[in-house]
Amino acid sequence: MHDDRTLVEARLGRVLAERIRPAVYPESVPLRVAVWHAPGEPVPVAEGIAAAHEPIEVGARWGAPWGTSWFRVTGTVPEAWAGRTVEALLDLGFDDSMPGFQCEGLVHRPDGTPVKGLGPRNQWVRVGAPAEGGEEVCLHVEAASNPVVLGRHPFRPTPLGDRDTAGRQPQYTLARMDLAVFDEDVWQLVRDLEVLGELMAELPVDSARRWDVLRAVEHALDAVDLQDVNGTAARARARLTGVLSVPAAPSAHRISAVGHAHIDSAWLWPLRETVRKVARTAANMTALIEDEPEFVFAMSQAQQWAWLKEHRPGVWARVKEAVSEGRFVPAGGMWVESDTNMPGSEAMARQFVHGKRFFLDEFGIENQEVWLPDTFGFAAGLPQIIRAAGSRWLLTQKMSWSRTNSFPHHTFRWEGIDGTRIFTHFPPVDTYTCSMSGAEVAHAARNFREKGRARHSLAPTGWGDGGGGTTREMVARAARLRDLEGSAAVAWETPRAFFEKAEAEYPEPPVWVGELYLELHRATLTSQAATKRGNRRSEHLLREAELWAATAAVRTGHAYPYEELDRVWKTVLLHQFHDILPGSSIAWVHREARSTYRRLADELTAVIDSAQRALAGEGTTPLLFNAAPHARHGVPAGGAATPADPGDTATAPREGGGFTLDNGLLRIGVDARGLIVSVYDPAADRESVAPGAAANLLQLHPDFPNMWDAWDVDSFYRNTVTDLTAAESVTAGEDGASVRVTRAFGASRVTQVLSLPPGERRLLIDTEVDWRETEKFLKLAFPLDVHAERYAAETQFGHVHRPTHTNTSWDAARFEACNHRFVHVAEPGWGVAVVNDSTYGHDVARTVRTDGDRGTTTTVRVSLLRAPRFPDPETDQGVHRFRHALVPGASIADAVREGWRINLPERRTTGAGPVVPLITVDDDAVVVTAVKLADDGSGDVVVRFHEAHGGRARATLTAGFEVADVRVTDLLERPGADGPPPRREGRRITVRLRPFELMTLRLRRG
Repeated sequence: MHDDRTLVEARLGRVLAERIRPAVYPESVPLRVAVWHAPGEPVPVAEGIAAAHEPIEVGARWGAPWGTSWFRVTGTVPEAWAGRTVEALLDLGFDDSMPGFQCEGLVHRPDGTPVKGLGPRNQWVRVGAPAEGGEEVCLHVEAASNPVVLGRHPFRPTPLGDRDTAGRQPQYTLARMDLAVFDEDVWQLVRDLEVLGELMAELPVDSARRWDVLRAVEHALDAVDLQDVNGTAARARARLTGVLSVPAAPSAHRISAVGHAHIDSAWLWPLRETVRKVARTAANMTALIEDEPEFVFAMSQAQQWAWLKEHRPGVWARVKEAVSEGRFVPAGGMWVESDTNMPGSEAMARQFVHGKRFFLDEFGIENQEVWLPDTFGFAAGLPQIIRAAGSRWLLTQKMSWSRTNSFPHHTFRWEGIDGTRIFTHFPPVDTYTCSMSGAEVAHAARNFREKGRARHSLAPTGWGDGGGGTTREMVARAARLRDLEGSAAVAWETPRAFFEKAEAEYPEPPVWVGELYLELHRATLTSQAATKRGNRRSEHLLREAELWAATAAVRTGHAYPYEELDRVWKTVLLHQFHDILPGSSIAWVHREARSTYRRLADELTAVIDSAQRALAGEGTTPLLFNAAPHARHGVPAGGAATPADPGDTATAPREGGGFTLDNGLLRIGVDARGLIVSVYDPAADRESVAPGAAANLLQLHPDFPNMWDAWDVDSFYRNTVTDLTAAESVTAGEDGASVRVTRAFGASRVTQVLSLPPGERRLLIDTEVDWRETEKFLKLAFPLDVHAERYAAETQFGHVHRPTHTNTSWDAARFEACNHRFVHVAEPGWGVAVVNDSTYGHDVARTVRTDGDRGTTTTVRVSLLRAPRFPDPETDQGVHRFRHALVPGASIADAVREGWRINLPERRTTGAGPVVPLITVDDDAVVVTAVKLADDGSGDVVVRFHEAHGGRARATLTAGFEVADVRVTDLLERPGADGPPPRREGRRITVRLRPFELMTLRLRRG
């Protein structure tokens, strides 16, 4: 037989595009359209509907960037259409090459009832099925003219990312606004032919199944009268029945399709627009649930559900009904889909506390799965947090974006730093916006790495970010792929149903130990420094506020600010979303974030001040309130007392220029360039700075990645570097314990104060940068005389070790990594810590000196600032302040302590006398991360702590109040956590912890 395969396939493509798809709507009449452009921010639905509209014609321009226009469309169903299915086709000017990221609409009835969302691939609204002839149609569309920020020429600087710079020029042209007859037979024929055509493309050319499908398609096309598609569609469909009814092979891969719309809580749009994106998508999905009995939709991020409840009660009511039917499923159990690298220990825990509690309170549903499809890598402390929150499973897709190494598993157990293992799945479909195309389904089956051991994978299905979620076309494709030879078998299921099946069939999957490092988007650890500083400051202010408010409540009866703390926590958690904290959102988002963090700092400082005044009482005794988990200056952790006299620091000129600082514990040499050339530890008789090198060295790199400007730093940035060694001035500080250094480079200026506090084994480095560079990367380098094959970086509830070498491609790919408060490098018996108050990105590298002692130099470099121009063309322009400390002779215990110290500055006041801590711990390895009152208002005291040094610990916690009962709880403060109960003798509670284990205790007061 002659090979006519390509001829038939080309025929299918053209006939579908030019004849059959256009026949889905064979008849149409125009609608009348009027519009009202809201003058500022979005208005309530009732106001938009009631506003005075003016006529507008199809073809007219509309929609200034970030504006809102209310369209009223009216018309009459022709009498001749009675009994037929009629839909309104409302095209606001969509670009259907993109599923979202542009203008959007939410359709309402005249009484304000929401109908469904509008998007480029979801432009229809059902009017009647069957319709009544003469029926009057009136619909109101709340249309958002969101500009296209990431367009056909991506990553180019644009002013569109902020309403203050975007201008007022209309962005869109009003397109089709019609009533039309919808032909169900033709629409179904399109789906048949699409599925079979896509299936053919994925089957081997020499397979019998491919040729069977080809011939069936050919016969169906022969049955279509191209001059009467609507009259012959049913006949064509009949010729496809046989080929569509051949069942899948028993060994076929099984895909659990989960309806989903990944909606970034902010990204290329502000937070206020996400509120509306969620409403549009939820309206769409509740409508689809009503039409499709097998369809199941999952929505994550409790914050987005809370927005629905607060701002869109009509949509919320429909969502609640669908939830009660088990069809609209809360997923993930987190407040937002947060970044998981940078949030601190307690903040990461609270993501689950507030997320799970919302779904429990609203629906009585507790999530077992963690749903983070788009997060930029996963910290090694996360598995234990997931388990402590009462969850069992993790789903993400983002690891497939790694550029260097291909992850070896799709289903596995992920082991964290404490040994906790979580059943984890990476969907092999390699997207979180699956459309159920033949290519996607075939890729999932081919790509699945667990073949021969497991058969199930998950496919999040639907357009996200304003694309409107799952479409009826996707549902129709899935129906045909339910049991079809040559394809994976597809079924709609909840995330929980998938995980139960996957874990049951694969009870002993492989294990991956340690962090899940994404080999991409490394620059998100540095971009938008002010946002990162605001996050770190807020986390520690919340610790202080809870600690002192709880202490004051127990000691003095001071009112505990439950509602205020709850609200502030949720705001901080929202801003840890994976495009806000990482610095990858538009200018508008980060402008608002900076303002929000300032407001939160004022609120929390007021809470702290009020509680401390209540605790201190009236008097003139000097008091230092110590919120850190370790004693300092003789003041116990969590208490207040008169601090001890720390001694003095001497400053002297240095031969050759510069100064020497000496406090008896360290001797620091600062040369005439303002660089640190010596950090001598007399107790160990060790020099910290590598021979011939200088620390506190600012280094400037060009920074123009191949794409994803705010997200990425590519390894070639290291090929070119400028050492900023020229100083304008190097002078002694007026306090006698510091050196002030000023520098200028490019259009920027830096002022640093290097200080050696009396009685402390740390050199403080305060850096102020007036940053005016573009596409540059600023680092602060510390070349250390330490031979280290690995280093430690703090993460949630512990630390993770990474190699300093590049033996493997996996090692080499970690050229920029995340730390929280410290990085620690060490030889046996002696080490150095670099601690910080607001930075996360860093790199650590080692070289062997080729002359002199041939020793090893291990260089720690802190990432300070970047200046990408997309999506915010003014990223980080302005003044920034950082504080770092170099801690010579530091053990891990010292690194932990100094990391806390630099992030919790001293608060001094006067009062009647010392304040006894609510909780004391007799082992510094056990670090208390939270002391608070229980969220349920019972007055119980909740204490969370963990082993921080990486070893086993036996510790006694002593309560500063009478204890009637103590329970080990989960993160939600519920009893029943794993492990034996702690031993209590009066106020003393003894616990045993494995390395990095976290524990939460709930103490009922006597």
